[in-house]
Amino acid sequence: MVDDGNTTRVDSTDGLYTVKKYTWRTGDGTTTFVTPANVEEVEYLVVAGGGQGGPAPTGSSGAGGGGAGGYRAGPSIGVAGALTLTVGAGGSSGALGDNYGAPGGNSVFYTITATGGGGGGKSAIAGVAGGSAGGSGNGSAVQTAASPAGQGHAGGAGAGATLYPGGGGGGAGAVGADATGTTGGNGGAGTASSITGSSVTYAGGGGGGVDATGTKGTGGSSIGGDGGVGATVPTAATADTGSGGGGSDSGSNSVGGAGSGGVVILRYLTAGNAAGSGCSMGSANCMCIGC
Repeated sequence: MVDDGNTTRVDSTDGLYTVKKYTWRTGDGTTTFVTPANVEEVEYLVVAGGGQGGPAPTGSSGAGGGGAGGYRAGPSIGVAGALTLTVGAGGSSGALGDNYGAPGGNSVFYTITATGGGGGGKSAIAGVAGGSAGGSGNGSAVQTAASPAGQGHAGGAGAGATLYPGGGGGGAGAVGADATGTTGGNGGAGTASSITGSSVTYAGGGGGGVDATGTKGTGGSSIGGDGGVGATVPTAATADTGSGGGGSDSGSNSVGGAGSGGVVILRYLTAGNAAGSGCSMGSANCMCIGC
């Protein structure tokens, strides 16, 4: 593990490939990737920070779950020289008196930007747009769309009756579920990637909150935060997955669960893709030049 100042970097290998995984550590999460000699292209996974679930002060009801951070992946992108890299923080700064949870921060590698997840809405407030959108609070039937399109999914609608639950936050793999009369909406599923050599799921949405005796919305793919139930506070998203936090309920008089920081992962042939070698990322007959 390497401390890059604002990020933490873990280097590993997978066969002929080098893998560099960057996670948010502090500040703006910005560092620099210096392209190794003979490397001309890299595979990438760029996931933004997840949004915070919605708050629920006393006198309100179930809030929406936070939306997952935007998810962008590609087989290759041409690189050269020193390139700026930013890992977005998870949303966590929203206050009890706010209308929605804090958004996640954007993650950026070179020309690729993943947009932070939207915050969940409090009672009667729609979720906020983002890479995936936050779920709406109880009493708001809005299914907020993700923005920009193509990085995630919409948040679920809140329900306006019975136990006043909030909708689930959108995930990279699915929309957040709408709340029903007694159940908070589940967060949208995340998306799995094997860029490190092992399958890992990122960017799940947060579950919606609900009044006491109701059923909480659960976090998408078990990495988004779960919604609160009555006096039980919502949970934060799983660290370093770019997932949304759970929405709160007024019984706990609390802010929403925190979204988690995103991740940037780069993968390239260990000794580079030598000019004129005819070797490209993912080719079955690639050889490790200079090993």
